Amino acid sequence: MFNMVRFTYILEIFLAVFAFSIIVRMLLSRLNINHLRAFGHRVPEYFQDMIDKKTLIRMRNYTMATSRLNSIEHLTNDIIIISLVLSGFFVGLSNQISDLNLHFIISGTIFFLSFSFLMGIVEIPFDLYRNFVIEKRFSFSTLTIRLWITDLIKSVIISLPLTGILLSVLLSLVFYFPETWWIWVWIFFICFQLLIMWLYPVVISPLFNKFDPIENEELLSRIYDAARKSGIKISGLFKMDAGKRSRHSNAYFTGIGKTKRIVLFDTLVDSHTTDEIAAVLAHELGHWKRGHIRKQLILSMGVSLASLYMAYIFVNKDLLYSTFGFEGTTAYIGLFLISIMVKPLAFFFTPIGSMLSRSFERQADDYVFHIEGNTESLRNALKQMARDNLSNLHPHPIYAWFYFSHPPLVERIERLERIDRVK
Repeated sequence: MFNMVRFTYILEIFLAVFAFSIIVRMLLSRLNINHLRAFGHRVPEYFQDMIDKKTLIRMRNYTMATSRLNSIEHLTNDIIIISLVLSGFFVGLSNQISDLNLHFIISGTIFFLSFSFLMGIVEIPFDLYRNFVIEKRFSFSTLTIRLWITDLIKSVIISLPLTGILLSVLLSLVFYFPETWWIWVWIFFICFQLLIMWLYPVVISPLFNKFDPIENEELLSRIYDAARKSGIKISGLFKMDAGKRSRHSNAYFTGIGKTKRIVLFDTLVDSHTTDEIAAVLAHELGHWKRGHIRKQLILSMGVSLASLYMAYIFVNKDLLYSTFGFEGTTAYIGLFLISIMVKPLAFFFTPIGSMLSRSFERQADDYVFHIEGNTESLRNALKQMARDNLSNLHPHPIYAWFYFSHPPLVERIERLERIDRVK
């Protein structure tokens, strides 16, 4: 069925960018692993009081195992997508749906959901291997098959109607407002995103985890005092039973408005001192105080508006459809093809998001000094989390520049020590 595809300049550019993105991703992964092999046996100066050689070897092996799996997973997804595009699979799927003589909105929703279902099936073996082989081998995963299946069923039950609503509204706007749909879709996405941010902590998260109020009075006092200093009103402070799935530790800030809350993993509470937890949460408060979430939301709005306008410009171009073997112009097919073509291109913008995120993380680290008066507790917490989570202490600088949302740990600890000395 390869004769269905026309080798126009659109396909040539797409294949070139697609292949280049695969090559760059594989080279970055290989660069990082080789760097780890060369330097992974050295305990960094700032970690010598926390990490021994045996732990460092486990860190190296864990990073290499997860990196290999991620590379194979990405490559598998890429091969499947490009094979389906070039083989005419999507043309056949579109023709079968068209034969049902359904409304444009229903047809488009079925088309997108079919693709999502297919890629979801592909993801399952990788998720199983990650949780029940790699994570078990390094004593992280506490997940059972029963809980994994339950999570999968819940995820499908939640995501299917939400995705269906998103698609049906999007396609309705495309159908009924052919000249201005990109504006209305943008407005709807913003409203939907804000609604999910508001609902997630109180409706969706509790379906997967149990959230109990923090009972440590000293910790509560420290956190609420920091929140008052920050001028941030918190609706709640909760401990999440993350340990029933994994021994990884973390904390996060979630929600907007009245659902704004701080969540601590039970693994974090059980393995860190009150001072360390307070410092970690001061960092999270720093993100809110410095407006990082608001700035990221605004940036996301700008990018989505520009993307939707570009999609509006190209969605009715005949050459787009004929290049990939489609007859005529059907808007939902055009949107699908554009999304497939944009994905490898978007990969090369990853460093921009990474650099912005690292800048925000440094600002949040600075805020810890503002709240706590020093960064010692945060440094201790970061070093222990690095040890407990088997983090990579020797990432290749180029790999870290491209991917890392946080500064590399050694660099981060060094900077925090410098803040204490200077201030």
